[in-house]
Amino acid sequence: MTRVVVADDQPVVLQGFAAILGAAPDLEVVGAAPDGRVLLDLVARHAPDVAVVDIRMPVLDGIAATARISADHPATRVLVLTTFDLDEYVYDALRAGASGFLLKDVTAERLVEAVRMVADGSMLLGPSVTRRLVHDVTARTPEPVPVPGLDELTPRELETLRAVARGLSNAEIAAELWITEATVKSHVSEALRKLRCRDRVQLVIAAYESGLVGA
Repeated sequence: MTRVVVADDQPVVLQGFAAILGAAPDLEVVGAAPDGRVLLDLVARHAPDVAVVDIRMPVLDGIAATARISADHPATRVLVLTTFDLDEYVYDALRAGASGFLLKDVTAERLVEAVRMVADGSMLLGPSVTRRLVHDVTARTPEPVPVPGLDELTPRELETLRAVARGLSNAEIAAELWITEATVKSHVSEALRKLRCRDRVQLVIAAYESGLVGA
């Protein structure tokens, strides 16, 4: 079972998210918090695999709470949900250590799958967030820049990197390249190691900065 805590200052939203996630057979909601301070207490008490966190909360906002969780409880991954897709929220959340970022208009099925992906170690960004991230990177780096380690990637790892940069999941990459998901994970791991990237978001940035893929 994947253990989850949920934090949102709107009671209806909090109860709704908890009910959706709790209904999944492989997820267990072990706590629900109305603010960031209670969230930190729940994380310390239950050591969940995933924390689903709203950005705008009283007492301690979601970004500050995410930073504390990342520093004090690195085994707990954070999935940020918000009604706002403004750039500063995206970058602040990712900088604080979030492993995923989705808007609250996400479907119930997508929310459950997002929690599973984050728990499995995948980096997850919604389509609109990815577009903004890519736009910002390409606007700042109109000309390709050298990315150390790029020339160490094998042809198959380069193909995988291009697919990651397009926002494809491991399953989608496996289907497109006619390889297994285990092989995709291996290629992604090698790309992370060779390019010295922390996560898939950094891989996306490296792919665009290097000119390997275009906007």
